[in-house]
Amino acid sequence: QVQLVESGGGLVQPGGSLRLSCAASGFTFSSYAMGWYRQAPGKQRELVARIFRGGITNYGDVEKGRFTVSRDNAKNTVYLGMNNLKPEDTAVYYCNTVRGGVDYWGQGTQVTVSS
Repeated sequence: QVQLVESGGGLVQPGGSLRLSCAASGFTFSSYAMGWYRQAPGKQRELVARIFRGGITNYGDVEKGRFTVSRDNAKNTVYLGMNNLKPEDTAVYYCNTVRGGVDYWGQGTQVTVSS
């Protein structure tokens, strides 16, 4: 079955950086687009970034240049690099893929940006 396991979240000071990882299993990773979403308290889940199987990327309504999505098909892992983090980036970050019209989600990893 599809499994997505995020890691790499934590508490970071404003201006800091983090790299999130999502390890995928249960499907042919290289054949599917992968996405990162986030959900802040009291807000709807929103797209941060998506990477397609050919490596093409697109980003949601986030400040361009601070987020970078990448994938390593040999490791079945997708990454989200985050720089110059701000308090408004505080959220639970989720990994996502879609197979057969069904959304699959990881359990999420908490990112807290605070001094």
